[in-house]
Amino acid sequence: MVAAILYSAVAMSVIVGVRYLIASGGFALATRLRQPGLYRGLDRQIAREISWSLASAFIYGIPAGVVAWGWQARGWTKIYSDMDSYPLWYLPLSVIVYLAVHDTWFYWTHRWMHRPKLFRIAHAVHHASRPPTAWAAMSFHPWEALTGAVVIPALVLLVPIHVGALAVVLSIMTVMGVSNHMGWEMFPRALVRGPAGRWLITATHHQRHHDFYNCNYGLYFRVWDRLCGTDKGLGDFAKVKA
Repeated sequence: MVAAILYSAVAMSVIVGVRYLIASGGFALATRLRQPGLYRGLDRQIAREISWSLASAFIYGIPAGVVAWGWQARGWTKIYSDMDSYPLWYLPLSVIVYLAVHDTWFYWTHRWMHRPKLFRIAHAVHHASRPPTAWAAMSFHPWEALTGAVVIPALVLLVPIHVGALAVVLSIMTVMGVSNHMGWEMFPRALVRGPAGRWLITATHHQRHHDFYNCNYGLYFRVWDRLCGTDKGLGDFAKVKA
């Protein structure tokens, strides 16, 4: 049993690492095509981002691997594959629930990481990316990576979700994490500056966090930032970089 769990954890770490390289590499290539020269002179920073991110992939992979083993071997999780297990309307609802809970966890742990002592110990690694690039999405100190690695594994033990819906959640997490750091806005101005943009986080919103540090802490939604008075809006980032 121990060998099987270790194998699952290592395999999942490799999968997370490869997913990071593919996603960040793809968005970095898009940046090179859309915004040539944006990452000029950042080679050493990017190398540092990749090394921290691959270490984070290992940390993310361990609980994910344990959960994957528990799902397949023991039925520990609430992940299901039979479409008839729950009504069809529950599929999108479960995605929203997972994203909302993850966003809540991220907001409050992120604010916590900005306390001076914790910032110096851990979160400064992420903010060393100035400016952030597409490679910075998982550039975390191990302590910070650990706070992020437990969320989805904990949720699948508690909240039912179809395996396909879980794949959607993980895809959104990957795309938002990378695109919000890549240094330019890929979404159209109509979305970013329109009604949806008042509640959804894109690169324009998150860039303000990297500029000012004490605002815009959310991951997917602006709800907690608005409720807690930490939303500093969008600035001119979309206009300048899009």
